[in-house]
Amino acid sequence: MSALPNAPRVTREQVWTLLGAPTDQVGSVNDPRTHDESGVRWNEKWIYRDGREVVRVVLWNRYDFLGAFRVRPDGSAEPEPLPG
Repeated sequence: MSALPNAPRVTREQVWTLLGAPTDQVGSVNDPRTHDESGVRWNEKWIYRDGREVVRVVLWNRYDFLGAFRVRPDGSAEPEPLPG
C-alpha cells in the first residue's frame, strides 16, 4: 500500500499491529535527513527480515506512511498492500 492523496491516513500503530515490530530501523521520525528509495523520499525506514534476508521495508516521512514494499531476492522492491 502506498500513500495516496485522498486515502485514509495509515498510522504507525496500525502498521505495527498488522506487520509486527520491525527487525531494524534506519532514521527516525525526527531525523531531518531524507533518503530516496523506490521512488519515495523518506526519513524513517522500518526493515523486516526473515533470518538475515530483508523481505519487506516500510517507509515514513515523519508520521506520514509512504508505503510498504516487498523486497525480492535480487534486491529490487515492489509496492505491497498491507494485510487486512
